[in-house]
Amino acid sequence: MTRAGWRPWAFDPDEQVTCIACGDEVARDDAREYDKHGDRWSRDGKQFEYLCKPCYRECCHQNRDGLEEKLVAADAGRTDQRTFLRRFCERAADDAESRA
Repeated sequence: MTRAGWRPWAFDPDEQVTCIACGDEVARDDAREYDKHGDRWSRDGKQFEYLCKPCYRECCHQNRDGLEEKLVAADAGRTDQRTFLRRFCERAADDAESRA
């Protein structure tokens, strides 16, 4: 049985979340959902990350097809910056060559 007005995607307005860009803890109401797969509307079984509103406004909202896969393949957040950048650039160059 469902309550009137209840939505499965409703959230607790007092919930605190951490912005993945700046690390600030903000009220869920003052954050935007971030879905690394780019499909925030398909909610079944998902756990979202969050951006505070100022960081969200600074984000580029251009198409990012394939970006997450490149980041994961380059070990983003798991390796030092120099290694990550080298790997990411190699993958981006490979993609550019395959499209040419």
